[in-house]
Amino acid sequence: MSAKVALVTGSGRQRVGNTIARSLAGWGFDVALHYHRSAESAAHTVAELRAMGVSSEAFGADVSDPQQVDAMFEAVTGRFGRLDVLVTTASVWQSIPLEQVTAEDVLRHFRVDALGTFLCSRRAGLIMASQPEGGVIVTFSDWAVRRPYLDHVAYFMAKGCVATMTWSLAVELSHRNPRVRVNCIQPGPVLFPEEASEEERQAMVDSTLVKFGNCPESVSLAVKFFIDNPFVTGVCLPVDGGRSIYAAEATNRKRPI
Repeated sequence: MSAKVALVTGSGRQRVGNTIARSLAGWGFDVALHYHRSAESAAHTVAELRAMGVSSEAFGADVSDPQQVDAMFEAVTGRFGRLDVLVTTASVWQSIPLEQVTAEDVLRHFRVDALGTFLCSRRAGLIMASQPEGGVIVTFSDWAVRRPYLDHVAYFMAKGCVATMTWSLAVELSHRNPRVRVNCIQPGPVLFPEEASEEERQAMVDSTLVKFGNCPESVSLAVKFFIDNPFVTGVCLPVDGGRSIYAAEATNRKRPI
């Protein structure tokens, strides 16, 4: 029996999506990596996965462009023959003071974070609905959509749509195939920004109840939970070390914590 196939959007760069892709490979999945501008990094990951004996390929696309999304999924199914898991980590995140936010800033975040998630999830979901085994979609929002910090209103507006999208798609796709499930992860400080100072990193750690962060593998484990548990769909799961319920002093800092 051939391996199951997973596609992870935004997995070209060495960020959370890339960690998830590597974890899926370790769990026996064939892995399709998506990139937009990180072709070289994606190719390097593909080479590493193939060296592990995993069937892997990288696919470039702008997830906000319906034609490019359709072409990517045609290429993925043409290469692998099926699709069992989609994880949508492709995102833009930019710090912009409220007074400087333009209409284009808002639209840019919506095009990638909201529309891009929808286009990929719908296409993947309809492919999965045609398979007897169904499939699993894992979208990505943010823990702070309910407790937003400063200077990211465009980002939070777009990410806030993802929860409603997840619930809607879970309903829509289950009516086409009950074995298609859709869930959402809302990560906290699971990967520190490279430019973060030691003080900022410590503040992110202090903002959690578990008193650590910078742990992208924790997100991989959440993805695995959604894949493995057939009785869970339409769920938005914070993976934030308790940050979303902790009234820490740093609540309104400008950097995500």
